[in-house]
Amino acid sequence: MLNRADVVIIGGSAAGATAAISCRRRYPDKKVILVRKEEQVLVPCGIPYIFGTLGSPMKNLIPDKLLHDNDINVVVDTAQQINKERKVVHTDGGQDIEYDKLIIATGANPLALPIPGSEKENVFVIEKDIAYLQNMLDEVNKAKDIVIIGGGFIGAEFADECKKNRDNNVTIVERLPHCLQLAFDDEFCIEAEKMLNDRGVKIITNQTIVEILGDKKVSAVRLSDGRELRADVVIGSIGVRPDVELAEKSGIFINPATNSVEVDRYQRVINSQDIFACGDCAVKISYFSGRPSKTWLASVATEEARVAAANLFGVCYAGFWTLGVFSTQIGELAICAAGLTERQANQEGYNTVIGSAKATSKHPGSLPGSSPTSVKLVFSKCNGIILGGEVSGDTCAGELINVISACIQNRMTACAISTFQMGTHPMLCASPIAYEIVNAAEEAFIKLK
Repeated sequence: MLNRADVVIIGGSAAGATAAISCRRRYPDKKVILVRKEEQVLVPCGIPYIFGTLGSPMKNLIPDKLLHDNDINVVVDTAQQINKERKVVHTDGGQDIEYDKLIIATGANPLALPIPGSEKENVFVIEKDIAYLQNMLDEVNKAKDIVIIGGGFIGAEFADECKKNRDNNVTIVERLPHCLQLAFDDEFCIEAEKMLNDRGVKIITNQTIVEILGDKKVSAVRLSDGRELRADVVIGSIGVRPDVELAEKSGIFINPATNSVEVDRYQRVINSQDIFACGDCAVKISYFSGRPSKTWLASVATEEARVAAANLFGVCYAGFWTLGVFSTQIGELAICAAGLTERQANQEGYNTVIGSAKATSKHPGSLPGSSPTSVKLVFSKCNGIILGGEVSGDTCAGELINVISACIQNRMTACAISTFQMGTHPMLCASPIAYEIVNAAEEAFIKLK
């Protein structure tokens, strides 16, 4: 069966859906077809919350109404091959879909656990599949002992959610000295670990799992120091790999350093002007070093999707190299980071100056719901330009880190940040006298002088 569209998008998650909607807004006269293999698409960042707060995969779906309201045709099928010469996408279901412009947004898949015994029953990774996650939820609900491999964002969030409303034992096994260490400086990691401990999660660091034990079904795991932990369920959260199988077999160039589709700053693939790629399957370049980066985030994916859509029928603007803005919440504690941490900046060779400040999230601090908020900013000693920042506190931290990200993207100096004007209200944020970002920047500016 032959179909045709001006724009064909392969992939229906954050990048694919955003590209389709953005394309419709910019080019309302173009026919857009989105090809995806899922009947219903999960919110990827919401998957941990299926296991506690939400309680079901069906409560964590991207609504198709967004696509239908924008007159985007959805084809539920698997793209099997791209014929670049004929400009046709072949699907497993026997469809041939012609295109003028093509966007590849196939995302990423979870890394398989490279551990003997990982094939046993009740050993899970984070698949974006409703039936798989429902089975995983059923087993988590029955489990007395749960072991989570990896203490990054997903691992920490899974641990917190798996503990909710259950009488069970949840343990994180992390190979680094701290959970969340790839994204935060130690003081923020320690704060997050304390919250996890207070909520009943056990944390074992500086250890790896060398074997998953049991007959047909997992019963325990063996650590690198020889200890064994009981386990009814094991959840692996050790990262993802870009899904480039379709692109690679269609002759599209793959960056060997990150195993992702090579694109320019307009999101065009290197060896075709009519094919674009965005999201986790596309190469990322660090804003700071200019080297390939393994920063796979929905926020980055949607920014790239908008850039790709804008440039489909003529160059509009170049995308912003990957900065990295991270947020998570454990219990009542939100911790967030943007740009480089102090540790990362020093590893990159910067001489740094640090500014820190604390305040309550409302003013006066006696107002109901007020909580302490901490901000740490990292500046280059050479020129005073901000390199990164971290925040811990309540939900306001999520927007404070976005402000810090905007400062980084605009290369603001400690002097400029310390004097910018902010809007404040007693119920909404810290006092203008104690406003955390401004005070942290002022502290750094004084050190720079």
